[in-house]
Amino acid sequence: MFQNQIKTVVLLGALSGLLLVVGNLLGGMNGLIIAFVIAIGINFFSYWYSDKLVLKMYKAKPITESQSPKLFAIVKGLSKKAKIPMPKVYIIPTNNPNAFATGRNPEHAAVACTQGILQMLDKDELTGVIAHELSHIKHRDILISSVAATIATVIAFVASMARFAALFGGFGGRDNDNSGLIYIIVLGILTPIIATVLQLAISRSREYLADEGAAKITKKPKALASALQKLESGAKHHPLKFGNPTTSNIFISNPFRATGMMKLFSTHPPTSERVKRLENLNL
Repeated sequence: MFQNQIKTVVLLGALSGLLLVVGNLLGGMNGLIIAFVIAIGINFFSYWYSDKLVLKMYKAKPITESQSPKLFAIVKGLSKKAKIPMPKVYIIPTNNPNAFATGRNPEHAAVACTQGILQMLDKDELTGVIAHELSHIKHRDILISSVAATIATVIAFVASMARFAALFGGFGGRDNDNSGLIYIIVLGILTPIIATVLQLAISRSREYLADEGAAKITKKPKALASALQKLESGAKHHPLKFGNPTTSNIFISNPFRATGMMKLFSTHPPTSERVKRLENLNL
């Protein structure tokens, strides 16, 4: 777990460093500051309201303990073990087996499970999945994702400004006639891709961390490993038909049919690697 925490810090540092490089290549900080303010505004809104938006997007309905006593008992028991407030519980009306957690902090969190996951998994497997989601909440992964998204958004925004500047007048103080083309390539193409790769790497490292956290809470890593394998198979047979693939990172397993570029830019580590790590854990 400590190694994954360090990896997140390193990746966030790399994103921040890339941001400084982009600012230096532009030859000024004014545009960078403007982009930074805009990105912070966008992600501030996302941080505070994304939970409501995503729950609505996936048609999640709040449930009471009487409606799903088994699920409530699992969430309540694991919340005590994880030493966090019990989150609100939602059900998503789809046969796709999946689950996600959302909320800006442990005091304002929610766990949503699909009807499909409740039907497919046994109690130990479902407990592992819920523990994974509670681990995300405990480690404030929504905040970490928001920080990474802010930096990546700034880089993409500044890169767009650089392309515009290169096409309509260059970069002011640059006396090299070929510099415009170089900056278009570096800022307009390479840096946004690098930023996206780093952001996705952060997302994958948090998934590994949540898997480890779940295993430590339940003491049954193989149950979560079994659940992940079932979820991957279930997504192939029952891919989610509503929502938005750009939000796939919030789910424990990609609920959409991953093809082409979606596989290349996956927000989740390969299931086989997650299973291997879980089976090799020494608790």
